[in-house]
Amino acid sequence: MRNLSILLLGLLVLSGPVRAEPSAQEILAASDAIRNPDKPFGLITTLTEYRSGKPADRMVLKVYSKTELKGGQYRSLVRFLEPERDREKLMLKEGNTLWFYDPASKASVRLSPQQRLLGQASNGDVVTVNLSRDYTAALAGEETVTDGDRQPRDCYHLDLNASSEDVTYARIELWVDKHDNHPIKGKFYSDSGRLLKTAFYRRWEEQLGQVRPTETIIIDGIDPNLVTKMQFSDYGWRDIPESWFQRDFLPRFQGD
Repeated sequence: MRNLSILLLGLLVLSGPVRAEPSAQEILAASDAIRNPDKPFGLITTLTEYRSGKPADRMVLKVYSKTELKGGQYRSLVRFLEPERDREKLMLKEGNTLWFYDPASKASVRLSPQQRLLGQASNGDVVTVNLSRDYTAALAGEETVTDGDRQPRDCYHLDLNASSEDVTYARIELWVDKHDNHPIKGKFYSDSGRLLKTAFYRRWEEQLGQVRPTETIIIDGIDPNLVTKMQFSDYGWRDIPESWFQRDFLPRFQGD
């Protein structure tokens, strides 16, 4: 028995310490880091709405994002480029509060993040968000799911519940690849528990030092014939002034 104990001890020493599995919150934070650059940046977001497979509407936005000095959540300034009727309008994410500014009226009004912007994309979908700052994650299991390119992916299945009432969705189910922390699929729910939309993250490219999804396909929770494609392009590091994230500065914003 003594010899067996010594043998087992030796095997433990050789194998080294057992690696702990990441917590659900750690998995979510790692997935956030895949979606979001860790320094101030800008990009172009193009939204295309499809109905029964045919393009119905389109919008192009310039998004500037930067983390808060306290808390680590992102602030975003969204500049409307297309369509022409909306050109130079602005949307500001200040904390979890959204403001819309129209240069024609020179007035800024508060927006709901749940309000639809185009097709299945809401206001809260086009600003940069670290989900790990606004949601409490629990591990619902491990599953093989089909990704946006119809390929099987071994994933952690996370159940996210909002930690405050001012976030875009009350609950999210998120599937994260076990091997590289890539977000693969999300389901987004209302306060009443109704499925609002399903999203697939795809078209992975090297952008700003990380392989990131450059396209999100959003499918309506009731009618699968209603689909919105979000495409991300023209990534770049930006030195963004703090003044750009102040509501009072919106009338003086000139862009770049």
